[in-house]
Amino acid sequence: MSASSPALPFLRAPGAPPASRERALAELPLTVLVGVTGVGKSTALAALTGADAGMRVLPDRREVTDAVMILPATGGVPVRDREARFRLTAAYRQSHPGGMAQALGSLLADVSHWGEAPVFDGLRGLEEVRYAAQAFRAWRFVALGAPDAVRVRRLLGRADTFDQVGAGGGGALREELAALTGVDAVFSPAELDDLAALAQAGFAPADVLAKVKIVVSERRNYDPAAAEAFLRTLPPARALVLDTVALDPAGVAAAVRAWVGGAV
Repeated sequence: MSASSPALPFLRAPGAPPASRERALAELPLTVLVGVTGVGKSTALAALTGADAGMRVLPDRREVTDAVMILPATGGVPVRDREARFRLTAAYRQSHPGGMAQALGSLLADVSHWGEAPVFDGLRGLEEVRYAAQAFRAWRFVALGAPDAVRVRRLLGRADTFDQVGAGGGGALREELAALTGVDAVFSPAELDDLAALAQAGFAPADVLAKVKIVVSERRNYDPAAAEAFLRTLPPARALVLDTVALDPAGVAAAVRAWVGGAV
């Protein structure tokens, strides 16, 4: 994974001594987005990279996951299915307890391209966030949260070809939802009733089932509430925690811009 790698351009694993223009991401004042799928990180990212902030965005979590965790484990074979990806990243965390934070912090960056204070999207869960905050003292965090049922609805409202899992076949949607492994730890029976009713609102049952499966799978690996609780213990200059239901997109963007301005 050299500086010219198409997977992670201008980033590389340590090995040869750093060039004059290279610095370890572990030492740079990264701004890191924290949150699971469907919490509204795109809004925060736009605020951080707008004209008044102008930060450069590192390759995102998917790209770093592919280059550092998945492709080495599969012999270079890409993996699209979310469930399979979760299994591979969980295996990586067995030997790298910091997960994505540890993977990202190990890289060297060409700062002539990425700048001295880039943005990364993003970290998930308590283990990654705690590792990053404790190991990389210059990093700061913007965490965004939303209830799981809201996240399902947001996923249904976007066309993202990455959101692929193997969905179930026929049968009543409510029964298929209830049969998902671990679903009762994430959604109450009433919430499952509401999600099943989305089919009557015009959403394809297979799509509803697939999006619920994504959320349930993510929650088996990452606990957003625990990550947010930990970040609230950090000084305000290091962590901003936002509820993207209480705030509309304009409110999220304004809060992020104000925080960046105050933290500089």
